Amino acid sequence: MLPLDYFLFLQIILFLFITPGTPRIVIISYAMNYGTRNCIWIALGDITANLIQATLVIFFIGSFIANNSETLNVLKWFGVAYLFYLSYDIYKSRPTNFNKTSTKSKKFLSFFKDGFIVAGTSPKAWIFFPLIFPQFINFNENYIFQFVILIITYMVLDFLSLIGYAILAKKLLTWIKANPRVINSISACVLILIAIFIGFTQNY
Repeated sequence: MLPLDYFLFLQIILFLFITPGTPRIVIISYAMNYGTRNCIWIALGDITANLIQATLVIFFIGSFIANNSETLNVLKWFGVAYLFYLSYDIYKSRPTNFNKTSTKSKKFLSFFKDGFIVAGTSPKAWIFFPLIFPQFINFNENYIFQFVILIITYMVLDFLSLIGYAILAKKLLTWIKANPRVINSISACVLILIAIFIGFTQNY
């Protein structure tokens, strides 16, 4: 049995992943300075941090939410507000100059650590997992199984998108600078529509 509105969850994270946020800007910069192969370790560090974040959120509040449906409703509206904020933030953001890092050799663990810290300290990630992630889990059923499906989906797509940015780094950098508003505007509009959909259809 799939989690609640699994395909809506897919739409949300796909639009989040294609938007050139901080982790993707970092991995583009690293791909240009250290090569695509080393970016695999950055991506692994990123998804490891996300796994820890999601696990802490779901298993810390999961049993509480199961007995307090009102809490999930409150989180729903915070989540809707966050999606509106995120759409605004995405629309207003513009590509910045990429910092040139030193081209000296780095160890694999250093790349992993960089990816882990970028994702682990991202305010957006810490807001996404408590406010958006629980909306797609039915805590009155086997939510561990649902959690596994959602987090594996999230990690696989996040990893693939990061590697995709690394592979296409030079082309993406040129395109983003030439079309700074196109992808941001489309992503912002879709997030607004998703926020409205959640607000009017998700009831607990």
